[in-house]
Amino acid sequence: MLKYTEDHEWLQQDGDEIVVGITAHASEQLGDVVFVELPEIGREVAKGEEIVVIESVKAASDIVAPIAGVITAVNEALPDSPGMVNDDAMSAWFFRIKPAAGENIDGFMDEAAYNALIG
Repeated sequence: MLKYTEDHEWLQQDGDEIVVGITAHASEQLGDVVFVELPEIGREVAKGEEIVVIESVKAASDIVAPIAGVITAVNEALPDSPGMVNDDAMSAWFFRIKPAAGENIDGFMDEAAYNALIG
């Protein structure tokens, strides 16, 4: 089951990790993505910390950590093919994070609530 943040990220539980990407709505708002800088594997992050840089023809943007934890994997294909985000935002994940103790995605929006947010 997918969850969503107000920052237009999607979150998916996969075992004891959370997979994080941006929504199709965010991808459309950005326009053509031309650059992605991913966090280092093993990096410990705080909730709300800026950890990914995305640049598009329209703007530069940051992705923040939706929860505290440790980065366990990154999508190695994205830096070389940033357009994947525009092609299919839901499959172009950015990173996987192992949540810190007590962190989970239960409190984030479901699809209906996210769709209501973006109108």
